Amino acid sequence: MIEAGSLIRSLTGRHAARNFHTFVINEIGRAIVSGAAPIGSVLDSDAVMMERYGVSRTVLREAIKTLEAKGLVEARPKVGTRVSPRSRWNFFDSQVLAWHFHAPADRHFFENLLEVREALEGPAVRHAARHRTAEHVRLMKYWLHQMSTATDSIEQFGLACLEIHAIIAESAQNTLLRSVVGVVELILALILSKDEATRPLYMVEATRNLEALLDAIEAGHPDAAVTALTACLALDQQRLLSL
Repeated sequence: MIEAGSLIRSLTGRHAARNFHTFVINEIGRAIVSGAAPIGSVLDSDAVMMERYGVSRTVLREAIKTLEAKGLVEARPKVGTRVSPRSRWNFFDSQVLAWHFHAPADRHFFENLLEVREALEGPAVRHAARHRTAEHVRLMKYWLHQMSTATDSIEQFGLACLEIHAIIAESAQNTLLRSVVGVVELILALILSKDEATRPLYMVEATRNLEALLDAIEAGHPDAAVTALTACLALDQQRLLSL
């Protein structure tokens, strides 16, 4: 697992503190998701990878076990570690999602992301409008202010936006709906990293749309919240699919 917001922080070159285990997982995971290590291929031998990444056999094998748990590889004695079909990948794993940031643009995958986000956030905003507390509203307004004052700081804007979506998911009182946070973060990272010329306008429009969503949630109007979410999704869809 990775900390929520790590991908957005990386847009400005600020990466989480590295340890060897995480480093190896990220290197191999990115290679698989980007296609550099094709599906069905066998990874290099332990000896080769130990030398390449500068790690011990213990660290390497623990990393492989982690990638196996995510469904990306299958290790077999005398065969080696083979890259698994995409049908076995755990796409709700936050690291697997984040590694797609480094993969070639794939319109079909982007459409899948948007569809899943809508399926999860639609019910989330409805429930949030019914169950939000004063503290939820206070926190969401605080992060909305952070968005509105971000100017050209994509890290401040992106992290604030992500916090709002996480609070909405929390206030919905459905643990499974929190899975949307990883999807939202990947979409945000993709959107904020492209087309610098039109980014400021996007940031203004996205803030305005989220303000309308928060107003509906605070007022306790589920239908209005869904309508406001639709505007948020439409804006992100237009920008994401134009990449």
